[in-house]
Amino acid sequence: MKLKYWRTICVGFAFFLICAFWQAYDNIIPKILTDKFGMAQGWSGVIMALDNVLALFMLPIFGALSDKCRSRFGKRTPYIVIGTVVAVAAFICLSFIDRAQLNKIGTAADYSADGIHAVYSDAEIVNAELKTHEGEKYVLSEKYSEADINAVLARIGSSDKDESKAAQNEWDSYYVPARQAYAAKVAAGHRSILVLFMLVLLVTLVSMSLFRSPAVALMPDVTIKPLRSKANAIINLMGSFGGILVLALGIVFGTGKPQNAMMSYITFFTVIGAVMLIALIVFLLTVREPKFVREMEEESKRFGIAGGEDDDGSGTRKLSKGELTSLILILASVALWYFGYNAVTSKYSVYAGKVLNLDYNMTLIIAQAAAIISYLPVGIISSKIGRKKAILAGVVMLTTAFTVAAFLRAGSPAMLMNAMFALAGIGWATINVNSFPMVVELAKGGTVGKYTGYYYTASMAAQVLTPILSGFLMDGFGLRILFPYAAIFVACAFVTMLFVRHGDNKPTAKKGLEALDVGD
Repeated sequence: MKLKYWRTICVGFAFFLICAFWQAYDNIIPKILTDKFGMAQGWSGVIMALDNVLALFMLPIFGALSDKCRSRFGKRTPYIVIGTVVAVAAFICLSFIDRAQLNKIGTAADYSADGIHAVYSDAEIVNAELKTHEGEKYVLSEKYSEADINAVLARIGSSDKDESKAAQNEWDSYYVPARQAYAAKVAAGHRSILVLFMLVLLVTLVSMSLFRSPAVALMPDVTIKPLRSKANAIINLMGSFGGILVLALGIVFGTGKPQNAMMSYITFFTVIGAVMLIALIVFLLTVREPKFVREMEEESKRFGIAGGEDDDGSGTRKLSKGELTSLILILASVALWYFGYNAVTSKYSVYAGKVLNLDYNMTLIIAQAAAIISYLPVGIISSKIGRKKAILAGVVMLTTAFTVAAFLRAGSPAMLMNAMFALAGIGWATINVNSFPMVVELAKGGTVGKYTGYYYTASMAAQVLTPILSGFLMDGFGLRILFPYAAIFVACAFVTMLFVRHGDNKPTAKKGLEALDVGD
């Protein structure tokens, strides 16, 4: 048996567009909420958890509904098409609402001399900011010239590490909080813009929830069980390409530069929407879902693995007690490592600028590139050693990366910093390639969409809570709590995963000429 790589790549374009969207969403929406609407990190985390709250309920529902769909285009394709088109339209609308809020703020929150003076001459903002700095005396009402402002920005980029750090602290302690406080005051005076933003955001998130489970369930629909880890490696590879493309576009548009915090995102969001639609078109031109499913079923019957040795294909057979226990432990592990990982991804765009003095796009590209390089080797290795062992190794790598990252600051050795982001990418790739196949391995008959929903329910339950919890901890203890928080949760996933006994693939030794076939 051999994996049909080209077919899997074509199926992967659905996941490509999903990951492109979420990369843009996770990077930019928190910045809009804090920079344009002046929200604290904790409340920003509440908003960022909305997609996960919706997904917690909607992904299992739409996964199960797609199991029962009998469209001539297949079970999953109609959901993918409708969800993508609506999500793209709503996402682009968000950028116009963001621009409307920016217009209300005007130059008062910009980097111009007039803008800084407008913020600092507002008595309410001055007093509020003085209270947040433990009585430090700072002449906020002093008029800053454009030269003064540019001097601080220049010092941030200084080759003198101490000088750069001092300038960054000055900017983060006074300029940025004052600007955000002013944005919050403007938002409070124009609540209709925030309400509209939230309504359109809700439409966007519902649209994405509509097709995430169906899109992911399509891979096991068209792939026989023993090859699903390899196929999932390809699917995740496609997802990483989507994410890394968005990060590269972020560098081109300068979305991660501190001086562009108040930029308009209309062009950037429009380009992201175009990328998603192009990926959808490629998917529709290359994927024939009903045909692919029939061929998978015929191949499975040929190898005697159609639906499990005691499954009649109806999906009515219940899991054994051991299988149910393993399913619960796998889902608990998924929740735990998402508690750690999603805290980093949802807050890293803020953390990178304020703690590491880095453009978040570049460091995330390093992690994505490492994941891309490792997906195929991980898929091959997993088919040899088993999914559980591979996942445990990935959890160790991710925990190590987050633990070391907790000690990194602005001015830390670039090589070490890059190495940790690369290790995190490899660890996450190793986990992702194998965890989803372990869940759907337990699916019986026509229940793959349902079990895909279980998988996402576990991940989304964690992602509902972790942006809020990590956000309030960052507000209370400082931004530097982020990586210790992430490392602890990921480490806990190692414990739960140790006790899993089902859902693994069963590597068997090959004999004779079969041993020479490395493509199966």
